[in-house]
Amino acid sequence: MTSIDVQDLTKEYGSKRAVDQLTFQVLPGRVTGFLGPNGAGKSTTMRLVLGLDRPTSGTATIGGRPYVTLPEPLRHVGALLDAQAAHGSRTARDHLRVLAASNRVPERRVDELLEETGLASVARRRVKTYSLGMRQRLGIAAALLGDPPVVMLDEPSNGLDPEGIIWIREVLRRLARQGRTVLVSSHLMNETASFADHLVVLGRGRLLADTPMREFIHARVQPRVRVRSTDGVVLGALLAQHGHEAVEDGDGRWIVHHARVEDIGHLVSGAALPVLELAAEEGTLEQAYLDLTASEAEFTATPSPAQPQEA
Repeated sequence: MTSIDVQDLTKEYGSKRAVDQLTFQVLPGRVTGFLGPNGAGKSTTMRLVLGLDRPTSGTATIGGRPYVTLPEPLRHVGALLDAQAAHGSRTARDHLRVLAASNRVPERRVDELLEETGLASVARRRVKTYSLGMRQRLGIAAALLGDPPVVMLDEPSNGLDPEGIIWIREVLRRLARQGRTVLVSSHLMNETASFADHLVVLGRGRLLADTPMREFIHARVQPRVRVRSTDGVVLGALLAQHGHEAVEDGDGRWIVHHARVEDIGHLVSGAALPVLELAAEEGTLEQAYLDLTASEAEFTATPSPAQPQEA
């Protein structure tokens, strides 16, 4: 089994502990979202896994081996940490050809990836002429070049247009369906929710959560029901009579906390109250994430004081 295994991993830079005794495992066959506020230690952890930094203590292995011991590593692990890494004076095609030659990857794979990432028509242009989104596509092409069983991507949607975001979402899902191990770091909660099966969440270098995404959300965001009737006043009184915590939302609509659709449906049906709307409001990944990390952000903005109005 080709998994990423992090065990008691710690990294210190002088007096600062960037990663603090982390232990988690990234398994094949699913997309694992790697989340945390700025400064949480995500990028440092990925660098440690890829052998770009040495841990102060603990281990990070891929398929049971440190990355630096892997022969032809591009065939084992594909990674994108920095879309600006490609040399600007090279063409995209030459950049991929160099990587392919150094890892004994057939050159035909270069053209396959240029087509897959939508860069075939600009493959002979110098990378310095590329937009951020194009560089991002090139970095993804490089990560997938060796057809690796393990893929690690840091903010892969950065700079992509809407079509590109849909494309990378499908790529991630396909890789997971193929049984690969996929770890994706992102700050975009809605986007992560669209592709991730599992979450690993860091805060100040420590592990905050390692759980399936749906369980993560349900554990932190209570379900709500949205219900609307022709007579909002009667509906509100009915909800209060049965002990429901409800807030009026205008136009005869009520938001009922800690409730299920079937319970509210039975209640209003039993009272013969006409219902115009009845729906569950699912919690979002963003809500759950902010609930967990509210006290873990190293960098937070302070709202500006209100400016006085001119007379």
